[in-house]
Amino acid sequence: LGARQSSVFAIPSRAALYADTGNFTTEEAWYAAHRRASEVAMTTSDPPRGVSIQAFGIFSKIREIDQLLIARPDLRGRIFESHPEVAFCRLNGGTAMILPKKIKGTINPAGMEERKALLCRQGYDKTFLDQAPPKGAASDDFLDAAAMMLIAGRIASGEARPSPDPPLTDRFGIQVAIWA
Repeated sequence: LGARQSSVFAIPSRAALYADTGNFTTEEAWYAAHRRASEVAMTTSDPPRGVSIQAFGIFSKIREIDQLLIARPDLRGRIFESHPEVAFCRLNGGTAMILPKKIKGTINPAGMEERKALLCRQGYDKTFLDQAPPKGAASDDFLDAAAMMLIAGRIASGEARPSPDPPLTDRFGIQVAIWA
């Protein structure tokens, strides 16, 4: 992914994921839980690493999927992990996007146009991509969702590939891979 590789953050060990599952009523409590998860991750992840703020921010959603896949092995062939920047790279013939979508948290119009042009080459209508995103979503999230829809189609048709290939599996038999 070249310069875009930092957008894909590693998810640490399952122990770190479940280190603190409380409802955080204050910002201070949230940051304390993040620190606890990072401490657990440093001793249980291979290689040892802490937990990024971005990863911690979606831990509750990751736990939901993890619990579902543990409880329902029949769903393991129907739920796939992907990532927008990995998807854009795959849709771009294996070449990472040149420009970032955001710079210091602010939308980068040139990076957005680069992604829209790629999505149009994949069959999307520019008018569709230029519309305002749904309420609660940002414009970059809208383009990410459009790319994910293309990857979902590739998964359904058997065109998508995992990274790593073949996928690893965890102790529950759940695949550990990003599909694109």
